[in-house]
Amino acid sequence: MLKKLFIKTYGCQMNVYDSARMADVLAPLGYGSTDTPEDADMVILNTCHIREKAAEKVFSELGRLRQIKTARSGVGDDMVIAVAGCVAQAEGAEIQRRAPYVDMIFGPQSYHRLPEMVARASRHQGRVLDTDFPVESKFDFLPVAASSPGATAFLTVQEGCDKFCSFCVVPYTRGSEFSRPVEAILAEARAMIAGGVREITLLGQNVNAYHGVGPDDSDWPLARLIRALAEIDGLDRLRYTTSHPLEMTDDLIAAHADVPALMPFLHLPVQSGSDRILSAMNRRHGRDDYLRIIDELRQARPDLAVSGDFIVGYPGEDDRDFADTMDLVSQIGYAQAYSFKFSPRPGTPAAALDYSTVSEPVKSARLAELQTLLNEQQRVFNRATVGRRLAVLFDRRGKEPGQAVGRSPYNQAVHVDDAAHLLGAIRPVVITTGLSNSLAGSIDDAAAEPSHAA
Repeated sequence: MLKKLFIKTYGCQMNVYDSARMADVLAPLGYGSTDTPEDADMVILNTCHIREKAAEKVFSELGRLRQIKTARSGVGDDMVIAVAGCVAQAEGAEIQRRAPYVDMIFGPQSYHRLPEMVARASRHQGRVLDTDFPVESKFDFLPVAASSPGATAFLTVQEGCDKFCSFCVVPYTRGSEFSRPVEAILAEARAMIAGGVREITLLGQNVNAYHGVGPDDSDWPLARLIRALAEIDGLDRLRYTTSHPLEMTDDLIAAHADVPALMPFLHLPVQSGSDRILSAMNRRHGRDDYLRIIDELRQARPDLAVSGDFIVGYPGEDDRDFADTMDLVSQIGYAQAYSFKFSPRPGTPAAALDYSTVSEPVKSARLAELQTLLNEQQRVFNRATVGRRLAVLFDRRGKEPGQAVGRSPYNQAVHVDDAAHLLGAIRPVVITTGLSNSLAGSIDDAAAEPSHAA
């Protein structure tokens, strides 16, 4: 009898990839997906610990699931509740204490052991806690991925982080940097493409720190992997995220000039424009390093669109530090960006600092000022595409009947009416409207299908 699985995914694209692989691991046990937790025999919360109050959001959701579990139990049905991901890794004991009705708690490196955990939970042997970092790589034990989700897909090539930025929990929840072997990545990519995928986004906590073992036992950096992937028939587009400035090497910059399938969009977090704050964050690069890298990238690919991450209100940040951030943003000109107020993550060095040195009103005011500038830069970038002809890969239906939504080479969402029949296709679109967060356009029927950026 088919059992029903509901997975709620929080946070980053890597969690999206992990959730899909959890479903693959559970499929041989008879689990198929359902859209609501009320119908599920198993619910997995795949959590993220990066954002503020992440754990509290998980506990709030667990409270709702407890009610469903109790109601199901009252009519003789069992429901397994599991917490996975980075909150599980960092706060497994706290979850056990506050939510004793949770059946399984496991970190992001151990979900390949889900069949064993399910067996233990089903035998009512008590709660299952698996947050150790296994000696073996989970990728060596995962089954072949199920059919692809559509025209676009995520592919994890690297995990973990050795940078130890003072505010970040990733080294403690994902472990040290690990790169998958080249052949395994190429095989998974080929399977995705055979299933209809046309664009792959390579994932890693520090994806440009990738150094995988090649077929000849040599070391392959990310640039070489990108070039090999681009040679696979049927793969039209490549992206990668998230990168660290320290790993933006000359060969990777050159790939942006040389590889047509590599889209002209790069997410490169900087966090602050102040050298003093960057040093306190242990970022190990300065503002001038970042500006030089962006300049070299734009020399390689003049139309490159840049995205970034920013934290305001880091302990000790003063008005001059914040002014330096605003100046850097003004110099770069971002197409997209993510910005947040500093909040301490338990277990990180920054959590031990006096984070009251920047008051909440000051943090809020700085964030509002920064976001006003970033939002205006995004609007300017989007409006500059009006009248242009861009290649759009349609990957989902829009909200309006017959509407389809796709991505431009610059990672903008593009809405086109009467285009639902084009899902999975790349078509030239003449942009007619540039909105704050998306574009609208019409199909250029006179043009042939392009393979890459137009």
